[in-house]
Amino acid sequence: MPLAPLEQFEFHHVLDATPGASLVIFTGPGCGACRRLKAVLAAEERLFADLHLFEVDAQRDMALTREFGVFHLPAMFLFRAGEFHCEVHSEAEAVRLRAAVDAALTAPAQEAP
Repeated sequence: MPLAPLEQFEFHHVLDATPGASLVIFTGPGCGACRRLKAVLAAEERLFADLHLFEVDAQRDMALTREFGVFHLPAMFLFRAGEFHCEVHSEAEAVRLRAAVDAALTAPAQEAP
């Protein structure tokens, strides 16, 4: 399951039209941790089948990178029915990432950055 690319001019429109939960991952072309996370998501896609997965190139889309206060890559943000829910912090390990997403979805939504 590849990550669907999101660019700054379609970001909010696409997420608004996406039902359910979406995980948006800010990555960069030279980011080894980003490549590792994407490999984990691809290898364990059954664990994330209920999520819409999106990727933002932080280097190319600096406006979104600034809007979300991204300082370290990869950075993950959870959206529910197009609305910001929270930032997700997890190791690039499938079971731990799934647990972090599940815990975040049960918690109240946070204020958008």
